[in-house]
Amino acid sequence: MSIMDAAADLVIEFKTVVVAAWFVLFFAGERLHSMASAILDEGGRHLDWSRDWPRFRRNIGLFAVNALISPLVILPISAGAATFGLGLRPDGWPLVLDILVLELWIYWWHRANHEVPLLWRFHQVHHLDRFLDTTTAVRFHFGEVLLSALARAPVVILFDIPLASVVIFETLILVAAIFHHSNLRLPPAIEAALARVVITPSIHWVHHHRVKADTDSNYGTVFSFWDRLFGTRSATRRTPDMAIGVEARDEQPFLELFMRPFRAP
Repeated sequence: MSIMDAAADLVIEFKTVVVAAWFVLFFAGERLHSMASAILDEGGRHLDWSRDWPRFRRNIGLFAVNALISPLVILPISAGAATFGLGLRPDGWPLVLDILVLELWIYWWHRANHEVPLLWRFHQVHHLDRFLDTTTAVRFHFGEVLLSALARAPVVILFDIPLASVVIFETLILVAAIFHHSNLRLPPAIEAALARVVITPSIHWVHHHRVKADTDSNYGTVFSFWDRLFGTRSATRRTPDMAIGVEARDEQPFLELFMRPFRAP
C-alpha cells in the first residue's frame, strides 16, 4: 500500500468515526431539547415526532441502501476521479480551496436538483419527509447519491483534487447536514450569529417548507453566503409549526419511495 492509499484509508476511517459520533450527539440532543414537537399528518392530527417509527424506518432504510452501495460504487468513482486528475493543480494549493471549490459545486448541483425535472424525481425523495431531524440528513435515494458522485467527478478531475480532500469535504457535508436538518433548539442569539456564515436549522427548515417558493430557495449546504451571493435566500422565517414536505405531494411507504423516480410523475 502506498503512502497516499494509507492516508486516504485513514481519512475514510476518520470520516466514519466523526460522522457517527456527531449523529449520535444530535440525535440525543434534539430529543432532550427540541424546537418542534409534533408532526401534522395527512389527517390533520398532531403526532409525537420522536415516536413516529414508520418514518424512522423509511429514513434509516434509505440510508442503509446508500451505506451498502457507497463502498462498492461511490468510493470507486471518487477514487478514480482523483487518480485521473489533469495535473493542472498549482503547487501549494491548500485544502481550504478544495473545500470552497467543492462547496460551490454542491450549491449549483443542489440547485440543479430542484430545477431539472429528472434530477428532481430523485431529490424529491429527500423532501417528501414530513418532518426534519437528524435522520432526514441521511435520507436520500441511491440514484441521487450515484448521480451526485458522477457529476462531481469532472470537478475533481479538472482541479486535480486529492481523494483525501474529497473525503474531508464529504465529512464536512454530512456534519453540516446533520446539524441543519436537526430538530435541536438553539439559543436565538447563537443561531443568528452562526447563520451569518453557515447553514443553520432556521435556514434549512425553510428550504423544506411545504411551499414551493421556499423549497426552491436556500440551496446552501455548509456556507450561507452562496444564497446571498446568487440571490436564492428566502425571506421566510422558520416557525416551530412550519409545514414540512413537498407542496401537493404526500409521504410514501419505503418501497414506493425507492421506486418513485423510475415511475411517471
